[in-house]
Order: sequence, then structure tokens, then C-alpha cells
Amino acid sequence: MTPSQTPPPTARVRIPAPAPAPDPGAFGRRTRYAALAASWLATRALMLHLLVTDRLGVGGVSGEVYVLYRRWYDQLTTGAFPFGDPTWQYPPGAGALLLTPLIFPFLTFFQAFTAVTVVCDALIARALVRAGARPGGSAAGAWLWVGGLPLLLHIPYARYDVQVTALAVGALLALRRRPGLGGVLAGLGALVKVWPLLTLIGGPRGRTTRRALLGALGSSAALLAVLALAFDHTLDFARQQGGRGLQIESLGGTVYQLAHLATGRPGRVVYRYGAMEFVGPYVSALTALSLALTGLAVCWLVFWRVRARRWTVSVPLDAALCAVLLFTVTSRVISPQYLVWLLGLAAVCLTSGRTSQRPVAQLLLPAAALSALAFPCLYGEVVAGTALGTTVMTARNALLLAAALVSCRRLWSSTVTASTTTVKDATISERR
Repeated sequence: MTPSQTPPPTARVRIPAPAPAPDPGAFGRRTRYAALAASWLATRALMLHLLVTDRLGVGGVSGEVYVLYRRWYDQLTTGAFPFGDPTWQYPPGAGALLLTPLIFPFLTFFQAFTAVTVVCDALIARALVRAGARPGGSAAGAWLWVGGLPLLLHIPYARYDVQVTALAVGALLALRRRPGLGGVLAGLGALVKVWPLLTLIGGPRGRTTRRALLGALGSSAALLAVLALAFDHTLDFARQQGGRGLQIESLGGTVYQLAHLATGRPGRVVYRYGAMEFVGPYVSALTALSLALTGLAVCWLVFWRVRARRWTVSVPLDAALCAVLLFTVTSRVISPQYLVWLLGLAAVCLTSGRTSQRPVAQLLLPAAALSALAFPCLYGEVVAGTALGTTVMTARNALLLAAALVSCRRLWSSTVTASTTTVKDATISERR
């Protein structure tokens, strides 16, 4: 066979790799995320509108930012914390937070403060979405935050509790994988409003919790040292705490008002320490009882931690909500913005499919709506102690008390009284 007659080499045919099968749930996830983002934008636009107009009920909600926060901001920019000011009752970390509007020097203080608050709100929503997308997670937490916060109307944007809640949410979500970072965020939050330190109460025994506690101690000590060196009167806030009385929106205040309604004599209300408080007979006894109940709450939480045997990924989240609820309902003061904390912690709980606190979250939603109804919508009725105002406050505080009791019962049953078989199954599931 001549070279010209040599058969051509066999052609190599490339078979294309099969296209990856489409993820049937991808479209659904994108749709849900788009719906969540649209809901956030719509509700936040409404909240901002209410904040700017500020005409609901007694009004004056945004005055906290315009007047009080601005006055503190001006004082802080001189290098000193407010001193001799009975309304300044917050740890020094609050001063650092009130200086964050400096990030936006081209805006007025009110605009810059609102911008920081909205950004923190968006960060919380984003963190909840990511947590819910993890294996075993749930999008219910993000939906609770997006849909639940507007129940408080524009109050969250006229206070700095959204910023504090962002630190607490970040601490809880970081504890599992980066306990040191979780502790740092909790420590920073504690130096702003104390309660974020409770996010560490449910950490599992061992090195993880020790790292978190060391992170919290280190961050709070470092920030306190910086503020003490940079500002005067750093600890002046402590002088204003001891004289606080019984606020009309607290659980004890509701009991006092109900007693006065039963006798036909409304309680006398005065403005002190930045809040409306009751004065008169038995007020000091109810105040002391509130403090005693807070002490009992601490004892129960310690007893629970000693007895707890089952530690799943949801336990730190559930324990944080339970602890803050207990401290809220036993406090001498319950302001509407406290519901921002509770909604944020409940949302974190719902990011876990194993949470025991789902009924608690459901109770907090109507409690938030009633809080906004009481202030600012019907605050005149609440201050005057009318039947309508007292009914609203009684319903709100009854929901909070019920939520605290349900939270304690479900936390106890899920960690202490769970059967051995359930604990083994949960441990195997966690390892998977």
C-alpha cells in the first residue's frame, strides 16, 4: 500500500459533558429572598415616613434623637460624658455608639443617626438570612425580624436599640463557629446596654464558652480603658441608676395602676430620670419586689445551667432569649424599645429548626403591636390611667409574662428533662 493509500487516522469525537441538573429549589430560594428584600424595603420606607412626620398619638418620638441624643452628642464631642444629667443612665459604650453619626459628616445629626440605624437593621436582616440558609436552618428568623420590627412603628429608628441588638445578634450567630468573636461582640454590647452579655449564658460547657467569656472580658475592658482615657466623667452614669423608681409601663406599674383603679383613685405620675414614674404609697415596696424578682431570675438561670444536660446548637440562642425575657418582665422599667431586643433574639432562635422558643416568638408579635399602641398612639390614656390605657398595658405585660414563663418551661424541658434517647438522637443528628 502506497503512502497515498494509507487510511486516515480515526477521528476523535469529543462527547460534551452532561450539563449539571438544575437545582429545583434555586428558583424558589431566589423568589423568597426577593420577597424578603422587597418586604424589608417597603416596611422600612413606611417606618422612615412615620419617623419624619411623627404625628401618631402624642408624637414626639423622634424628639429623642433631635433633642436628647443631640445634646449628649454635643457633650461627648467636647471630650466628656454627660455629668449631673439624670437622664444619662447608660454604660460608657453608649457614648461611643452615639458618636457613630460622625461617619457621615455631610449629613445632619438626625439624618446620620437614622442612616446608621437603618444600616444596622439591614445587617441584622442579612445575618439572619445567612444563618437560616445553613443546614438545619430556617428562614423564619429573617421573616420575623423583617415583619415584626414594623409592629413597633417608628420607635426602633428613634432609639439606638437596633444598634445594640445588632451586636447581640452577631454575638449569638458567631458563637458556634467563632466563639472568640462572639464574645467580643457580646462584650462590646454589654458596655453599651449590659443585656447583650446574657447572650453567653447558654454556651456549652468547655473551651468554647471560656473563649467567648475571655473575648467578652477583653473587648469590654479595652473599650472601657479607651473611653476612660479619652473622656471625662466616664462612670458618672452609675449615679443615676439607684434613684430610679417604678415606671408606668412596667409589670409592677401595671399592678399598681390596677390596684388604684379598683379603689377608684388613679396613681400619681411624675416625669423623672427620663421616664414617667409612679409616686405614692407602696411604690417603694413594689420597686423592691421587682429587684427581688430579678434576683430570683438570676438564681433560676444559674440553677438551670447547673442542671442542663442537653446542649444543641439552638440552646445558646434559646437561653439568651429566655434570660433577657426574665430580666425584662422583672425590671422596674419596660420601655417600648425593649421589644426590639426581644424580637431580635427571637428571630435568631427561629433561624434554627431545633429551637424550643417558637411559641415565645409568636407571643412577642402581639406584645410588640400593643407596645406601639400604648406608646405613642394611646400614651395620653396610659399616663392618665384610664380604663383603656390600663387595659392595653395589662394585655401587653400579660403577654410578656406569659412569654417569659413559656420560655422558661420550654428551655427547661428541652435541656434538663429530655429523655436519654432524645439526647442521643440529638447528638447523632448534630454530628451529621
